[in-house]
Amino acid sequence: MPQPRHIAVIDIGKTNAKVVLIDALTQAQLGAHSRPNAVLRAAPYPHADVEGLWRFIGESLAALEAAHGIDGISITTHGATAALVAGDELALPVLDYEHDGPEESHAEYGQARPDFSESLSPRLPNGLNLGAQIFWQARAFPAQFGKVTAILAYPQYWAWRLTGVVASEVTSLGCHTDLWAPDQGDFSSLVQRQGWRPLFPAVKPAASVLGTVLPAIADQIGLKPDLPVTCGIHDSNASLVPHLGRHETPFTIISTGTWTIAMTVGGDTAHLDQNRDSLANVDAHGRPVPTARFMGGREFDALVPQISPPSAADIAAVIAGDIQALPSFAPGVGPFGGSEGRWTLDPDNLPAGQRTAAASLYLALVARECLTLCGLGRSITIEGPLSRNEVFGAALARLTGVKVFASADSTGTSLGASLLFGGTSADAGEARPMAPLTVEGFDRYAERWRQRTRA
Repeated sequence: MPQPRHIAVIDIGKTNAKVVLIDALTQAQLGAHSRPNAVLRAAPYPHADVEGLWRFIGESLAALEAAHGIDGISITTHGATAALVAGDELALPVLDYEHDGPEESHAEYGQARPDFSESLSPRLPNGLNLGAQIFWQARAFPAQFGKVTAILAYPQYWAWRLTGVVASEVTSLGCHTDLWAPDQGDFSSLVQRQGWRPLFPAVKPAASVLGTVLPAIADQIGLKPDLPVTCGIHDSNASLVPHLGRHETPFTIISTGTWTIAMTVGGDTAHLDQNRDSLANVDAHGRPVPTARFMGGREFDALVPQISPPSAADIAAVIAGDIQALPSFAPGVGPFGGSEGRWTLDPDNLPAGQRTAAASLYLALVARECLTLCGLGRSITIEGPLSRNEVFGAALARLTGVKVFASADSTGTSLGASLLFGGTSADAGEARPMAPLTVEGFDRYAERWRQRTRA
């Protein structure tokens, strides 16, 4: 099959959903549609608005087809989410991973889940371990679970909606789910012991063409017949795709959005700490990638009610005044998930620029801590919204002593997903270098922050 030229990417993040059209030859973004990814607070538990998203996807594809034409569809979504399918419908709504329902079976699940040495997946709160979700759903809703014919990770759920073909895929199975054994390249002992193995379809590569859009859907939306759809990929791993094979290993990619996720390709998994939210992801080729993360976007929103680009004077004032945010403002996750976030002074008294500067320095300091767990690469490339945060990038360059680059593509997940059809990223080699922060006193500021976090 010739490589498609205009690739529509369905990119469903935890906070926002997008459908973008990318020119495979130039990597230019030809069009984009977005909407908030709202959670439905309704029985039987908080869940994804899959029908609202489905309408949005159809409307967006129709508009992009009319404006530019679509030659292929690729899919990427956030992790920790699965659809329990019964025949041609859902057996249960798609659970929101922030719902605390799975905590009801916390102790029982703790006995059932595989050891960290097997899964390289730490125990996480609520439904952040996908295995914990399925374990709870099976017990809380036995009649509905008994009808399940397939368990589909979220990217593959949308691929199934489009093509009618079911599949499993390793990047979504391998992102802190407890369902996958990365070193073995197979399902974990949890899946076997719970009798779930027959419910998972055959594993297919993220880059494989799963099928073509169903004729009825193509007719309804106005798409070309026989439009190919990829199997799909976990969003953090999509950010890795443009860089695989292009950098000297080990190298670090920091994917940002709701989560800030540091992944060191070619790194060592030996320093991962299951008690500090570090784990092994699995890349598109099935290889373990040491990873550490925190909810950087969520925390920044909590820290900065009104963003104001900080001036040099703002940054200097924050450092000279020892104005610090201390972790963590997203309880239960990240390297300081057991700590309660606080400021060293009342942030409401700060000018907006200083508050933005302090929050940006905070994110850089937590990111540096993540790199002690997943390993520091020879270079760091920042993908997503934080690639535009100059204070964050400059501080990280100073803290690490390695070259830090801002990706030329602000939506690395979408670009990476488009590359599942083949080709290489024109932007991967054109990332913008970020100069280290040179403000006097920053090294002492960082050391005091480290001391406070360990007090």
